[in-house]
Amino acid sequence: MNEKRHVVTRRDFLRAGSCLAVGSMIGLPLLEKNAFAATGTSRVVLIRHDGAVDGGGNARADILSGMLDAAVAALFQVSDASEAWRAIVKPGDTVGIKTNLWGSLPTPPALEDAVKQRVLAAGVSPSRAAVDDRGIRSNPVFEKATALINMRPLRTHHWSGLGTLLKNYIMFVPSPWSYHGNACESLGSIWNKPEIKGKTRLNVLVMLTPQFHGVGPHHFSKTYVWTYGGLIVSVDPVAADATGARIIQAKRNLFFGEERPISPPPRHIEAADVTYGVGHSRPERIELVRLGWDRDLLI
Repeated sequence: MNEKRHVVTRRDFLRAGSCLAVGSMIGLPLLEKNAFAATGTSRVVLIRHDGAVDGGGNARADILSGMLDAAVAALFQVSDASEAWRAIVKPGDTVGIKTNLWGSLPTPPALEDAVKQRVLAAGVSPSRAAVDDRGIRSNPVFEKATALINMRPLRTHHWSGLGTLLKNYIMFVPSPWSYHGNACESLGSIWNKPEIKGKTRLNVLVMLTPQFHGVGPHHFSKTYVWTYGGLIVSVDPVAADATGARIIQAKRNLFFGEERPISPPPRHIEAADVTYGVGHSRPERIELVRLGWDRDLLI
């Protein structure tokens, strides 16, 4: 894995606000606005902040907005987040923002709001932007979407090993249960359907308080979540998920004091690469950029 380390402090976030000029602050070159390098690698930005979650486990909207903008600017290698968002969506786009409403660990509303605000600031009409999860198949914005933004928290999952960005699109199909076989290995095929393929402009894997262990369907316990305070951002959902999986595996090993593989193995991540060609899962094909808080990074 090609790995880069940059540090953005809490003071930097608070001083710079939601339009953080990351390129000038951390010295990123102003290269072409392309998250995929010519060498066939995928750029993934892992950003963390020690104040992203308050004492009650709730996301802090101001810090989360700064993290999002810093990550997007670093991903597209530009000096200002607004420039990156104008590269992600255009005024003529119809934008579906796919969230995740699982009750025990949903996508934070503060993140949903931040993303939608930035889509509108890039010139998209309010009538052509929507945030949805379980109703996307009947949502008129998603039915006409020319661009998709995908975001969800990472957690262990009874059928797929991990609830990932790749799995977040299972609501696009009429029979989600038909993808549960062999640890949901065929999830990547959803991303190649004509109504979806090529439309996803950004993926945000929420790592604020991820769940690293579960027992049975829909299991949740605060014993198995921890404050990681992170976001993983990429154009490539496979690379983002593979990075998140490495962090979850490292946390499991640390917590249990022994090698404790994710169960069942999240086969769908590698299959999305090898079988379905959605993105890159191998570490050597991922350019990982780290920003912010680096304590107990696990990767």
